[in-house]
This record gives sequence, C-alpha cells and structure tokens, in this order.
Amino acid sequence: MLKPETLQFYRDLRKNNNKEWFDRNRSRYEEAKKDYHQVVGQMLLKMQSFDPSLAHLQVKDCIFRINRDIRFTRDKTPYKTHIGISISPAGRKFELAGYYVHLDEDNGTFAGGGIYMPSAETLKKIRREIAGFYEELEEIVRSEDFANTFGNFDRDENIQLSRPPMGYDKNHPALEFLKLKSFTATKLLENQLLSDPNGVDIIVDILKKTKPLNEFINRALRDI
Repeated sequence: MLKPETLQFYRDLRKNNNKEWFDRNRSRYEEAKKDYHQVVGQMLLKMQSFDPSLAHLQVKDCIFRINRDIRFTRDKTPYKTHIGISISPAGRKFELAGYYVHLDEDNGTFAGGGIYMPSAETLKKIRREIAGFYEELEEIVRSEDFANTFGNFDRDENIQLSRPPMGYDKNHPALEFLKLKSFTATKLLENQLLSDPNGVDIIVDILKKTKPLNEFINRALRDI
C-alpha cells in the first residue's frame, strides 16, 4: 500500500518534528505526499463503485494538510505524524456521515465510518431519526457484517450521556442509541497492513460495511 520510503519519512518525522528538519527533508515529504495521494485515489475509485454518493469527490476532497492546528493545544509540534483519509459526501466538512481511515504506524491504524461528535443541531436530527426508526438501526448494528467487524458503536464516557437526552423517555426502546453523542464504528488494524500490497482492498472491504450506517444517518441530514 504505502511505499517503504513513505513509512520511513514518517518514522523520522516523529523523531524530528520541527520546521528546520522538515525544511531540510522537504523533497522526501513531497514524495511521501505523492504516495499518500496515490493511495487515496485508489481507495476513492473503489469506493465510488459501490457508493454513488461519492461520485463527485476527487482526491483533494479526501486529504488533509500535514500542518497541525496548534492554536488551542499544549502540543506545539508543527506536523502530523499520521495519514488521514476522509471519504464523505460532504468532503472534509464533516457535515454528513462518511468513511475515515487513520494510518499511523506509531499510535494505531484504524478504519471505519459514521459521524464523529456532530453539532447540537445535527445531533437532534440524528436522534429524531433513531427515535422513529430504531428497529432499522438495530438491524444494521446487529447484522453479521457490522457486528463481526466492529462489534458495536465506538463508546467511551466522553461520547455518551449518562441520562436520557432532553425530550426522550428513560424507557424508550432505543435509549442506548439515543444517549450517544457520536456515531462511529471503527476497527483497529495491524501495522503490517500499511505496506501490504492488498492493503487498499482490505481497508475498502472494512469501510463498505459501514455504508448502511452512513445512509441511515445521512437520511436525516440531507437538508443541512
């Protein structure tokens, strides 16, 4: 999937995350960026074959700059040391559910889909959809493809309420879904995948299994 030179560039960047080193190694970065874009292009083409909502996307709509936003963080290292790929009908605006891939040899590689920490208004629309059609969402989450790959939604104390959201009864049959503030499902991947010639196909197969979830969520959000 990724060239050895690309992986080595990111290994070296982790040890030398500063502008001076980056400027000296800019030609290496440009080659790594080309490799990154080439992988995204392969992935996007394969995904457009089964998800028509992605037909308008180009590689530029799915990639991220290497520069970190350091305005509101104590970590002032200037460059990202992972590769992110966002394939969503809304591009990188995160206004609709989509697919995400995180390639990181050091801190963990994963792939999945859904919508992460939507705005309050978006969250209200998703919850209305769940309240009215929770049987459909249950069927998606319990399907063999979804359950065997992801288990369930990603969950931690920061992305779910401890009590029912305002306006919903504590006995609502979809309460566990309604308490969520984020709706993503991801699968951790082995680092060997980063250099696997079949890596793109393996990742696309994982992403494809979140398509029903994305369609369920986006049905409620098309008027955003």
